[in-house]
Order: sequence, then structure tokens, then C-alpha cells
Amino acid sequence: MNYLTSFLFFLICSIGYAQELPPIKTFLPEEYQAQNQNWGISQSDTGVIYIANNAGLLQYDGAKWELHAVPDNSIVRSVRVLGDKIFTGSFMDFGFWEKNKHGSLNYTSLVEALRLSLVEGEEFWNITTADGWVLFQSLSRIYLIDLQKGTAKIIESKENITKMFTLGQRVYFQKKGKGLYKLEHGKSVLVTDHELIASNRIINLHELENKLLIVTENRGVFFFDDDKFSKWEVDLDFFKYNIYSTVQLKNGSIVLGTISNGIFQIAVSGKVIHKINRANGLSNNTVLALFEDDQANLWSALDNGVNCINLASNFEVFIDDKGAIGTVYTSALHNGNLYLGTNQGLFYKREKSTDVFQFIPDTEGQVWILKVVDDTFFCGHNKGTLIIENEQVVKTFTESPGTWDLKKIQEKDALIMQGNYEGLSILKKTTTGWEYANKIEGFDISSRFFELRQNKLYVNHELKGFYELQIDDDFTKVLANRKVAIKENGFGSSVLNFNSDLIYSSSTGVYKQQTDKTFVKDTLFSNLFSGYDELTTLVPIKDSENKLWCFADNTIAIITPGNISTSPQIETIPISKSIKNMVLGFENNTQIGDNTYLIGTSSGYVVLNKENRESNYNYHITINSVEAHKIDEPVVSLKIDEKSVLENKHNNIRFDYSFPSFNKIFSNQYQYQLLGQSEHWSDWSYLSNQLFENLPFGTYTFNVRGRVGNQNTFNTASYDFEIKRPFLLSNAAIAAYILFGILFFLAVHRGYKWYYKKQQEDALEETKKALERKELESTQELMRLNNEKLKLEIKNKNQELTSSTSNLIKKNEILNTIKKALQKAESDKEGIKNVKIIIDKNLNSEEDWKHFEKAFNNTDKDFLKRIKEIHPDLTPNDLRFCTYLRLNLSSKEIAPLLNISVRSVEIKRYRLRKKFDLEHSQGLIDYIWTI
Repeated sequence: MNYLTSFLFFLICSIGYAQELPPIKTFLPEEYQAQNQNWGISQSDTGVIYIANNAGLLQYDGAKWELHAVPDNSIVRSVRVLGDKIFTGSFMDFGFWEKNKHGSLNYTSLVEALRLSLVEGEEFWNITTADGWVLFQSLSRIYLIDLQKGTAKIIESKENITKMFTLGQRVYFQKKGKGLYKLEHGKSVLVTDHELIASNRIINLHELENKLLIVTENRGVFFFDDDKFSKWEVDLDFFKYNIYSTVQLKNGSIVLGTISNGIFQIAVSGKVIHKINRANGLSNNTVLALFEDDQANLWSALDNGVNCINLASNFEVFIDDKGAIGTVYTSALHNGNLYLGTNQGLFYKREKSTDVFQFIPDTEGQVWILKVVDDTFFCGHNKGTLIIENEQVVKTFTESPGTWDLKKIQEKDALIMQGNYEGLSILKKTTTGWEYANKIEGFDISSRFFELRQNKLYVNHELKGFYELQIDDDFTKVLANRKVAIKENGFGSSVLNFNSDLIYSSSTGVYKQQTDKTFVKDTLFSNLFSGYDELTTLVPIKDSENKLWCFADNTIAIITPGNISTSPQIETIPISKSIKNMVLGFENNTQIGDNTYLIGTSSGYVVLNKENRESNYNYHITINSVEAHKIDEPVVSLKIDEKSVLENKHNNIRFDYSFPSFNKIFSNQYQYQLLGQSEHWSDWSYLSNQLFENLPFGTYTFNVRGRVGNQNTFNTASYDFEIKRPFLLSNAAIAAYILFGILFFLAVHRGYKWYYKKQQEDALEETKKALERKELESTQELMRLNNEKLKLEIKNKNQELTSSTSNLIKKNEILNTIKKALQKAESDKEGIKNVKIIIDKNLNSEEDWKHFEKAFNNTDKDFLKRIKEIHPDLTPNDLRFCTYLRLNLSSKEIAPLLNISVRSVEIKRYRLRKKFDLEHSQGLIDYIWTI
């Protein structure tokens, strides 16, 4: 690049301040929905900010803005919070605001309440308090109000009262052209009428080094002691600036707000700490009022908007709005200069100065690394390696382009190994300085991350892999090349030494080398990051001793070895995504002080000061308003300091809540819980309100808590409410339901009783009829059986009669035959013989047996069949004998029937017992009766 181009580049990069500034939170009229101009700022005990605006009183609670217009919609010129009252001064009026039970502000005009007569066109520019009085200052009067007694005093002035000041318990004011006065016992007393004071407008009074410090509009700042003036020596030309507002911070420094040049913060020593204006972060250069809140934030009421400067933040930010510097890839402190290596070249400025960054000629292009080795300042550049001395390039090594990193070889004090686009190369120190020595042959892969360990060189390429190289003793060539196996290859990998261990890091985790040269995922590192979802690769903190860092979600994680054990320790510092804007894979962090780190971004850099941690402020979360409404009907505000009992239809509840954190780096987050619906807490959210719709009846407790960064609100805000039962489920309705239920139950019981009784009666009647039918049927069946029996008996009688008749006939015939035979026998002996034969024949008539057997079977059915089945060896005579025994005939009766003697009958009894195989004790007839 020629000298003209370098000069133009130098001019571009020299515009504006090169100053690290605290984060600035800007609020424009479009956001707070009011007029541009803001005239005063104050803060309540709960941390809420109140601002005097052209449109009224602005309120900001850390979550939302609210505008409260005064009754005549005039400009509010001043505001002061005293206790639970917010006092305001406006055109032709002053008064105070108080919160009602619903959390809204109500205004009371003291002018009307005390019936004060004002000067026509009077406006009230300042409000203060002293000895129980509240003082309101206009350009012609000071009104002293005693709120307890409801009285007022007025201090008149023929000259304009330019301003009123409070210093300790004293109240001062300036009369134009006359001098500085103070109030004593309700009267004005002259302090000094020195020409310096009488002819110059006093902006404010402060106490510094036990002296009164007087800030004038454009003549400077003076100490006033024993009626003598001495100039406060400040590195600032006051004649160039019109000062309009000031504030003394808790640390003693003075902040000056100007008409057209923004803000200057000046230390007690007189050194300018910060210059903040439109060019480097302030939204407007006209500062009408300044205020320090209880979190050490500096508020500025501007001609167009409101700004909150986080002076207590542990971050300071340098933003390259014009793009002159570019993306910061590396940084270094050397010989009192701060150097930035960017995608546009190498820049520098004096450390801790507000000077602009200067471009170093001949460094155009990508700067990857800045390192000091043996007091030589090296710059790793895309065109090679540069040596910087006295803010200029004194030597360039272009033999190996694209120098990623440089590391001194400890075994060889005179050698530096370079990782570059084409592999690895060596620089050698000679008597005339550093010289390019050689390229290490045998490995041509871009070597951004490399570590020399135990005669082995480990090189990692994010895409091509992880290599173990064996280099010869002269560092000229690769003797062996082995690719190292890693179980999970993640994004953004690197290799580095930490705490005497060689580790490989990627987005998937950290792997540590074992004694067998393998790499295993390390449990200690895994446990450190187990609770995080988004991790960048671990890389060393440049210019630090054995420290690593990465982004873990919305925090910066700094890893150090344990003080006692070797286990790594993690420290996390919250950071916003809004300032974490850097090129992924090129995260860089340089330690520039004992507890100070510079982190490069894509539009500048961030300075982290761990010692300047923000105070552990006890953030108090408050429920600001509670509203309920029916569907499609207007909302109703509820009292926020007592439990609410709501009608059933008012079951749509909205809660607004907030806590006063005004941090630019971290946004306020909220988490809520509705007991009665669920005991679980919601996810963290940036919304500062929550609406619950169509809640069922019941008793509820709403809880909400907040956090900013890693710090939670010290309290949980709660609100109890109850939604009544609907009328149909009210106690009266339930009592009516119970009574109706009892009556209904009794009626149903009685109905069922009647029904079941009727059913029972019908069943009994039906059963009776069925029984009658069955009885009738039984009677009919019995009659049928009797008829059949009678028929059978008649039939049997008829048969018997027939048989008897036949027998009689037969017997008569026999007798006639015998008679005839006997008649013949009288003359014939042969005839008598024939009669005997006839008698014998009839005595043993087989026909008589058959008739007897048939009649017996009719009487004792199946007896003969059964006895034949049991005793198949019985003869017909045996069966006949059994039949007679069955009829229980005696032996004497049986003998004629068998035509045998009684003795023979007994013998037959004995033989029959033998055939039946009866025991001696068992009777024959008893046995026959059992068959």
C-alpha cells in the first residue's frame, strides 16, 4: 500500500474518541411515548425513576414507562421524590403525586390546596427540602411549604432567581447580578457578591476536599473558601463548553452536562475520566439534568431522550461505529500501548487514554496473533510474520504466509515455531536478530492450533483432523505422521496445554491425553459445563498464566487450576448477547491487567474488570397493578395491598410487576407461579406481565420473582385472591341442592317403596295365581292319576273278577266233572281212580300259576325280573317259592300251594338261603323284601 493510501487510512481511523465507555442504555421518545425534552430526574425508595418531561411526569420501573399528565397538561419542569410523595413543579402549579390502593398515581395541587396566588406565567424549576419544609423555586420566588401544618411562606426577589441548590442541610440560591445567597431562618442571607459569581450563572454547588465547589456556566469551576476563590485545575477548557447541569457521584467525581458537547466525568484529581457524547454513545449532546441512582447508574435528561449510563458495570465497551477498525482478532499490551489486531490491520493507542486508535502503516490485512517473545513484538499476519518496533513495521517474513501463532521452543532458546497457512516453519535468533530459518517439510496442512509436548508435535485442523507428528532434532522435517482418533469431532476444535495436561477441546467436550497417548473425554471438565446448553471451544486467555476461557450460554467462563487440588475451577461472569458479537471460531481474550480482560468483538472490543463487579444490590420486585375483567368487558383495578375476592365471571386476571434494574448488559427476567393452579414455576421470561384467563373458582396465590444476570431479586412478590363460586355452586345453592336432594331422595324412596310394594303385591298375586294354577294342575293331574289308578284298579278288578269267574266256572266244571265221575264211580272202581287223577291235575294246574304270576306282577311289578337279574340260577319252583315268601305266607300256607308237606317247605327255605348266600343272622324274608 502506498503512502497516500496509508495516510488516508490513518485519517479514517483517527476520527472520534477511542475510549472504552460504560454501557449506555438509551430511551428515545418513541419508547417512553412522551415529548423529547426532559428537565429533571429523581428516584423513589423502591427504585422507581421519575422524570420531568414536557408532556408530564414520566415513570419508569425497569419494565415499562408510564406518563402522568398534570391537570392542565403543561410542561413539568422539576421533580423530587420525598418519602412516598413525588413532588413536581410545572407552569403555574406545583404539587405532589401519591399512589392509591390500586397502584396508580393521584395528583394533589398544593397551589389549590393552600390557595396560593402565583405570579403570572410562573414556572417552577427546582424542588428541594430542608428542616421539614419543601421548597419550590421559580424565577422570582421560593415557596416554603409545611405539609404537616398546611402552611406556606414566600421569599420574594426583585432579581431573577437563576437556580436553587441544596448542600447538606443548607439551601443556596443565586440572584442574577447580585450574588450567592443562602436561607437562614426563612430569610435570605448573602454568601458572596464577588464579581465572578454576580456576573456568571452558577450551575451547581458541590463539596470537594471540604471546600465549596462552584460550577459556573462557562467560566470554569472554582473552590470557594474563606471568601477566596481558587480555580479547580481540570484537564478541560471550560471556555469551549456551556455547562447546564452537574451531579456529584458517590465516589466523589463530578459529572458535567453541557449544552452541545455531552457529558464529562472528572475525578477528584481533576483528570477527565470519560467524555461521552453523541459520537460515542449518548443519544443527544444537550444534557438538561443529571442524576445518580441508588445502583450507581448515571441518568441524563436530554433535549431528546433519556440515557442511563451503567458506571458501576464491570464491563466497558469500545464500539467502532464507523467500521474503521473492524473485527478484533487479537490484542496485546506492550510498552504502554494497547494494540488491536483486526481484519483491517494493526492499530494502537496509549493505554488507558482517550486518544484515538492509530493505524500502523504496512499492516493492512488480517492480523491473527500478537506476541512478545524475548522482548520482540511479533505480529502474525495473513502475509507472514511482522516485527513491530516504535509503532512501525521493522521487519517482515513473507516466506510462510498466514501466520496463525508463534511459540518459542523451550529446548531451543533461539527458535520460534510458526503455525501458518501452509504448515509449520521456524524462526531463528541470530546476532543480528530474528531470521527466517526453514519450513518443516512433510506437513502442509494449515496449522492454527499446535502444541509441542515430549518430542511430539500435536497439530489440529478443525476440518481435516488431529495429528501427532514426530519431528527431527533440527526441526526441519516430519519423521512420522499419525492421525489421532477422537470419539466425537465437534465444531471449533483446538489443542492446548493446561495444568501440565495436553487437552483437545471442541464443542462436544474436552478430551485429555492418557499415559497410553490416547485421548479420553475428561469427566472433570464435563462436570464443569454440565448445566450449559451453548458452549464455544475452550481456548487459552492470551498473556495469562494457565487460564482458559469460553462462552457458556450467556456467561463468560474462566477456567483456572485449583489452588489446592489439580481439579479445574470455573468462574462465570454474565454477559449479554448484544455485546457478544464476534466471529464464531475466532473468539479471543487477552489479560491486560491483574483482573482485567479485553475481549475482541466484530465491532470493537469489551473490557471486563472483575474487580469492578457491580454491587450486590438487593433488587426488590413489586407487583405494580392487578386487573380483573369479564370476557369482552372493561378491566377493573384491584387493591394491591390486600386480598381480593372476585365474582365468578371476573376470572380473567392480569398482573403487572417489575424490579428497578437499569442494566444495559442484562435484561430483566421474570418467573411466576400460581398456587391453586400449579406449584411449578414458569420458565424465565422477559415479559413483565402475565394474564390468566378463565380461571376456575377457588383460592389462589400469585408469586413472582426476578433476576438480572446471575443475581435474583432478594424477595418474591405475592398476591392472594379468591374467585367465588358461580351462583349455581354457591353455598345457598348447594344448601338448596342438598334440601332438594333430600326431598327428592325421600320422594324417590317413597315412590320406590310404593313401586316395590306394588311389585311385591303383584308378584304375590301372580304367585298366588300361579300356585292356584299349579294346585289346579296338580289336582287335575292327581285326578287324572287317580282316574288312571281307578281305571287300572277297575281293570285289575275286572281281570280278577274275570279270573275268579273263570276259576269258579272252571272249579264248577271240575266239581261237575268230579260229580259225574263220582256218579260213575259208584259202579266203577276205575272211575274213582279217574277222579283222583282229575283232582291231582287241578291241584298242580300250571294255568293257575300263570294267572297267579300275572296277578302278582300287577301287584309287585318287576320283582321277578329283578330277582332273576340278581340270582340267574333260580329255578321256576324257586321263583314261585320266593313269590309266596314275598307275600309273607307261612310254611303251612305255602305247603298246599306247592302240594308238598310243611317239612318240605322248610327244606326249600334252607336251600334257598344257600343259593342267596345269606349270613346266619340275616332273615330270608327280610332279604326278599329288599329286592
